[in-house]
Amino acid sequence: MEPLLIAETSRHRGALTDLALELAQKSAGFRRSLPDSLVTSLANLVRAMNCYYSNLIEGHDTHPVDIERALNNDYSTDAHKRDLQLEAKAHMTVQKWIDAGDLKGRAVRRDGIREIHRRFCELLPDDLLWVEDPETKERVKVVPGELRRRKVKVGTHIPVSPGALPRFLGRFEEVYGHLSRTDSIIGAATAHHRLLWIHPFLDGNGRVARLMSHAMLLETLDTGAIWSVARGLARSV
Repeated sequence: MEPLLIAETSRHRGALTDLALELAQKSAGFRRSLPDSLVTSLANLVRAMNCYYSNLIEGHDTHPVDIERALNNDYSTDAHKRDLQLEAKAHMTVQKWIDAGDLKGRAVRRDGIREIHRRFCELLPDDLLWVEDPETKERVKVVPGELRRRKVKVGTHIPVSPGALPRFLGRFEEVYGHLSRTDSIIGAATAHHRLLWIHPFLDGNGRVARLMSHAMLLETLDTGAIWSVARGLARSV
């Protein structure tokens, strides 16, 4: 898992620091250019956009119209579409909780990461809480907020064993929880990658990582939730 940060001696460090400072300036300028009433409305639209693209990354194409209907408790009669609507609503609910500042200071802490997972999965329909072991074909239910208790394989990557998860998450928190503002901006990208590398949950790791990254930049850059990295992560989808 190490290194967790891009070293000060890296030949890329100077350029990345310049980009981080530029991002901070542009984010602050964008936030200040808008009246508070517009910020609130725009944040709601950004949450819907994040939800759409986050679902798309997971291979779930939930139309924005269906997302809007879900927010009004207007669900499809088709069971699969209804499940995806509930998934979308769950994402928006959790992101709204993050945007309200309720995860402040805890985005990279083990308890914060587990709470993101718990809050999201608790709102999912039962059909979306089951995963299949690709080798044994055994179906296993995902427990909201619970660290995985079995070994997994993701493509060619074999994440750390279940018994090692507390130690790796402890190291993760130790490093990413004590960064300067500039280092936190750059570190959001490395933290995103390393959390996926650890793969703490049986399922939902990608979703949790995206929400964690959003929370890190929300706090570090005071974005007002009017822009998010989630759209960029979906560029190739």
